Amino acid sequence: MEMAVVSLSRPQGGSDFPPLAPPLGKTEAEKRILAVLDEMAKLHQTYLSVPVQDGRALWLLTEAVDAKQVVEVGTSTGYSGLWFCLALQKTGGHLNTFEINHQRAAQARRHFQQAGVEGRVTVVEGDAHEQVAKLKGPLDVVFIDADKSGYLDYLNKLLPLVRPGGLILAHNVDMAPEYVKAVTTNADLETIFYMQGAGLGVTLKKR
Repeated sequence: MEMAVVSLSRPQGGSDFPPLAPPLGKTEAEKRILAVLDEMAKLHQTYLSVPVQDGRALWLLTEAVDAKQVVEVGTSTGYSGLWFCLALQKTGGHLNTFEINHQRAAQARRHFQQAGVEGRVTVVEGDAHEQVAKLKGPLDVVFIDADKSGYLDYLNKLLPLVRPGGLILAHNVDMAPEYVKAVTTNADLETIFYMQGAGLGVTLKKR
């Protein structure tokens, strides 16, 4: 039996669909977070982070599943974490985010504080391959955005902790072929790819 090959490509230009307007804050809390996100982008403090299109997808998906426990592998300077916080300040949830670089972790903590969400976030410094093994479930959303060669290991360690109906999200999936194969050949999972930004894999752990 031949295995289907999954080809990932980003959409080409030429669409008549207008670009999205900037996100609008409904509450003062949302406006504060969005202001920090905007400042980070203007000051080029979004090192190795998600583009706005993917950030908005993280916000939407996290709030849609009413996530209470979110895990992020690859904090960087906190840009993607703030998109999660837009949802978590509505769901009452918490983000555990892992970063190996001390300087970037320190920047992330400052950004979370500026946005007023430091109480919703725990930044864990160290090798995430080791640190995530200390987590306990159930997890509602997992976001993997770190060393691409390590995606499969993160998946194997975190998937058992994700609740049925929870989501596993992975960034830059076109750079992680082993991960893509794993999430598209497992009958317990259903995966789509959102390629409008930098390539976001969205995987549902079936109920």
